[in-house]
Amino acid sequence: MSRTPVPTPLSRPLLLLMATAIAATVANLYYNQPLLPSIQQTFNLGDGAVGIIPAATQLGYAAAILLISPLGDVMSRRSLIDYLSILLTLALLAVFAAPDLFVLATAFFAVGLGGNITQQLLPIGASLAEPSRKGAVMGTLMTGLTIGILLSRTISGSIAEYFGWRSVFLVAAGLAALFGILLRRNLPDNKPKVSLPYPALIASMFGLIRKHRSLRESALTGALWFAAFNALWATLAIHVTDVPFSYSVQQAGLFGLVGMAGIIGAKLAGRMVDTFGPARIITVALGLVVSSFVVLAVSGDSLIGLIVGIILLDIGVFGAQIPNQVRVFSIDPDAQSRMNAVYMLAYYIAAAAGSALGVKVMSVAGWHGMTLFGLALAGLALAHHMLRQRAQRIAEQTV
Repeated sequence: MSRTPVPTPLSRPLLLLMATAIAATVANLYYNQPLLPSIQQTFNLGDGAVGIIPAATQLGYAAAILLISPLGDVMSRRSLIDYLSILLTLALLAVFAAPDLFVLATAFFAVGLGGNITQQLLPIGASLAEPSRKGAVMGTLMTGLTIGILLSRTISGSIAEYFGWRSVFLVAAGLAALFGILLRRNLPDNKPKVSLPYPALIASMFGLIRKHRSLRESALTGALWFAAFNALWATLAIHVTDVPFSYSVQQAGLFGLVGMAGIIGAKLAGRMVDTFGPARIITVALGLVVSSFVVLAVSGDSLIGLIVGIILLDIGVFGAQIPNQVRVFSIDPDAQSRMNAVYMLAYYIAAAAGSALGVKVMSVAGWHGMTLFGLALAGLALAHHMLRQRAQRIAEQTV
């Protein structure tokens, strides 16, 4: 009598490989930020022109979330990662050899597209994890994402200091090729159950938004708190380089090390979500985010106040992110890539809006006005989450 094969549980070595690959991949989106002065000097660019470089990278990443991420539901994610690894490696080599701004910007856009590897590995982790370990698995993968974002600027600056800015992308290309090979050899080859032509696949995301209230609510809550998070980080350097701090740009950059507290939030949330459930963890985490803006508003003119506020913010944001994504991935196992695409697209749109509005509010109302803006966004996120939970409890009682 034949037996249906049981999927092999996600092993610790494979999970570590995936988390490391996510860190190495997402770092490519941020390597160029501390290198902009050097790139500007190499190509003799104006201040306005050099801003095209980070914008091209983020636009490529956003385009990939919308147009490439959904493909994980209709084709082998391992094969898709193969193609993305080749694209990322070639794009980084093009950055290394770019002769002018047009080629450079095009190459960075392609780097953003290739960075979609991260958004393929997250659904793989969710699909391979045992139900009782899904939160812990997502916590580990998101820790890799956090480390990649936070350490990317330090790594690129250190390499460029000794070997020049182009060498950063030669090293990155080697890492992209290496992880492409390792993932090819170690990732399982999934067989998608969904079969849709590409236009219908993209259109189906709007159908998922209409169909699943939980997806809409998770995306809105996440968008609100991530807008608040980015409003703070977009204005922090402006605040600390002005009086009463008058720090240098290099000193302002060291606050990114304080943001490493987000790793703690991700790990704690990943461990506890499987025990206490996503809703409770999100409530506590959003309470920390609200508290952070209270601290920043009251004591943001002191170094201790800034550090405490940033720690609370990063622990809260990354602590809420894990259970929220676990909830999104649990809605429809056959549409995990599209669910993740909708969620992350809302996240990045909110990040851009929060950054722009935060800078604008600060220019008009100063630091305290910006912290009140962040507090309002965080408060709305917490209120929306609490109302949603109350409505869900009432619905369960009436059934």
